[in-house]
Amino acid sequence: MPVGLRRAAISVCTVATVVSVLMVLLVLAAWRNDHLIGSDKGVTTAEVLSAGRLRSAVIYVTPDGETHNPKVGVLYPTNLTAGERINVEYSRADPDLVRVAGRDVRVALLPALSVIVVVWLLALPTVWILYRVGRRANRSPDVSSGVTSA
Repeated sequence: MPVGLRRAAISVCTVATVVSVLMVLLVLAAWRNDHLIGSDKGVTTAEVLSAGRLRSAVIYVTPDGETHNPKVGVLYPTNLTAGERINVEYSRADPDLVRVAGRDVRVALLPALSVIVVVWLLALPTVWILYRVGRRANRSPDVSSGVTSA
């Protein structure tokens, strides 16, 4: 296999591996956040200030009278609408660590696994095609050298 094709195949596998590792780290971070919330959980009602697929801003008041508006938003924010009042669970040790009540790391599993599967469904055929092209390149005669047989 020519060096350029070998490097391309290695690059494709490296990118797929990096994306897979990042998805695993994302799930582990979500699990860690859930653990931190669950170990010292507070529950309250929050108002959704803005809603998006990946980030939603909320504001809520803890029993001690403190108002919180976490900079990173609420965890697991799908299907929220601005102005909606929702129940949230937060870490009493760090009230800015908050999630929508009833949601946990399981919400992140399917998207993360889907990304991993799609990345490898694209990477493996690409590597296979590069391998096949490399094998053909090794088998074909070198016509660029200008040498002809008489």
